[in-house]
Amino acid sequence: MSALSIVLVLAIAVATAYGTVTIEVSTVARVIGHQIFGSVVTPDFTPIDEQIIWRLRLPEVLLAAVIGAGLSVVGATLQAVVRNPLADPYLLGVSSGAGFMAAMVITLGSATVAGLSASGAAFVGALLSTVLVLAIAAGPGGRFAPVRVVLAGVTLSFFFLGLTNYLIFHSSDPNAATAVLFWLLGSLTGASWPTLWLPAVVVALGTVYLQAQGRSLNAVVVGEETALSAGIDVRAFRLRMLVVTSLITGVMVAAAGGIAFVGLVVPHVVRLLVGPDHRRGLPVSALAGAIFVVLVDLMCRVAVSPNVLPLGIVTSLVGAPFFLWLLRRSRTGAMAG
Repeated sequence: MSALSIVLVLAIAVATAYGTVTIEVSTVARVIGHQIFGSVVTPDFTPIDEQIIWRLRLPEVLLAAVIGAGLSVVGATLQAVVRNPLADPYLLGVSSGAGFMAAMVITLGSATVAGLSASGAAFVGALLSTVLVLAIAAGPGGRFAPVRVVLAGVTLSFFFLGLTNYLIFHSSDPNAATAVLFWLLGSLTGASWPTLWLPAVVVALGTVYLQAQGRSLNAVVVGEETALSAGIDVRAFRLRMLVVTSLITGVMVAAAGGIAFVGLVVPHVVRLLVGPDHRRGLPVSALAGAIFVVLVDLMCRVAVSPNVLPLGIVTSLVGAPFFLWLLRRSRTGAMAG
């Protein structure tokens, strides 16, 4: 944990230093120190350096860390709740539903969704998607077959994606349509201190709450009978977990758009490293996810500088082959066993 925390701090420092304009890491440290501690730290930097670091890059990098942590924790929680290692906010249609509702606000105005903001509409969309997936996938006795959950999620994901594409095609405002399209690919461009606080608070509180449910998550993963014998009301517990993960997902989608594979790959890697115990796995997933997305954000800014790649493109290009490697590795291990 402490080692990952140090790596995260270093990753944030390096990601803040590099971009279209490269600034020394020591200058980054002085700017941040001066902003936090005032005159205690000598302002040995130019106003331009301060503008780039404090006003532009640091909020973006911190938002990347928040989004990475949130996606990883949500992915790990969903995989436990539905007892499916392929569960992920994007694969289950949660993010697509959130994206569709937020796209309605951007293209048609907040009046179309009862005056809700993009974040509020995204939460409603995430919750609606979750309810629909559970309703479709529920079998006899309210039990969830893992295959049905994935199939229901994929179906809803394509459905909401189709509706979102229609909004883009039908929009009379080309700027709004372009904004939705770029946002759906995942983008942190335009992040600022005011836009950082809501996702940061929601992810932090949500992570603390979900970690406190670690023992119950462990019991649910083993089986419903085990959870019931431990005194857990499985249906009520699932509902609470899904509401919390929907809230986190909705806020993250509203803040950064669609960023795939983080919630799928990172929890798998963490389980390989620290085991299946969610009491330890969730905080490690948060740190690992934060590091991963911060480094991906850095790659997006330097790969085609001065242009910026959408975050979701790089996470898909990196995450898909890595997940295939994980599948091959687990298959080889099973054959060897």
